[in-house]
Amino acid sequence: MGHMMNGKWVDDDRITADVRGAFVRADSQFRSWVTDDGSAGPSGSDGFKAEPGRYHLFVSYNCPWAHRTIIFRKLKKLEDEVSMSLADRPKTAGWAYSETIDDFQPEKDGVFRLHQVYAAADANYTGKVTVPTLWDRERRTIVNNESSEIIRMFNSGFRTHTNVTYDFYPEELRDEIDRINDFVYGHFNNGVYRAGFARSQEAYDEAVKKVLICLDQMEQWLDERRYLVGDRITEADWRAFPTLLRFDPVYHGHFKCNLRRVQDYPNLRNYLRELYQWPGIKETFDLQKTKSGYYGQRNINPTGIVPIGPDMSHLELPHDRERLRAAV
Repeated sequence: MGHMMNGKWVDDDRITADVRGAFVRADSQFRSWVTDDGSAGPSGSDGFKAEPGRYHLFVSYNCPWAHRTIIFRKLKKLEDEVSMSLADRPKTAGWAYSETIDDFQPEKDGVFRLHQVYAAADANYTGKVTVPTLWDRERRTIVNNESSEIIRMFNSGFRTHTNVTYDFYPEELRDEIDRINDFVYGHFNNGVYRAGFARSQEAYDEAVKKVLICLDQMEQWLDERRYLVGDRITEADWRAFPTLLRFDPVYHGHFKCNLRRVQDYPNLRNYLRELYQWPGIKETFDLQKTKSGYYGQRNINPTGIVPIGPDMSHLELPHDRERLRAAV
């Protein structure tokens, strides 16, 4: 995995765990916000005004956290406002890209790496180098590397730069969205990683139990309502979606969350199909690159062999979610 120490890249495949062997995710360190007028957001400093071409998003197809931001960039039609780089080279010394941006130069092996961006933002940076990362080309710094905040910036921070007025985080639903987000994140989004990166049987068992609790709970909710928060699609759905989409082809086997599949849940599998078939969404996902990225993690899969299956063509089949009311 590796990390940076005082602005320099350090190769280190160790997974951070607590004394019980449970995976511990490091907090994101860049937490400023892009806003319509450049005023400060909920955290960080001001001065990041929404302007066409000013911001660049670094992502990877296999990362579910990055996938959230790719989705919101698509949903809010910000492709011409926020440029984007998709990691497309082997992950040696971190996320790697064939093409550079601005005045960044490739390293000696001809590859441009994300840790160069972090060093440019902070010459003494110590910490993880993660996607998504939102880069400010004007100030030459990282605005934010927390996916949950970047999607909210894309939802509301570029209002004057998009004709998409739909709000995925409406004020009247925020408390419920936040409640569901917290539950799904702790049990499912991060839960699959806590299972896959567990360093003890106890930590693994606990993580998988929580994953299954969340799958069962979402199945129950979706029997009664079209989306996680009710009859309108919200941020909560698009935060759950990348993990659901990767569950059967990756987390079920690679992370050993193998008691049940999403395909085994009637409501969840139809819900997943509806979201996958949402206009523009399927083009934000590449199954083969996703599997190659995960199964290339040699600390979990030493051979690097990528499984052929499973068959995910069911995502293209008709769904039955019209049986439940939708607001839009």
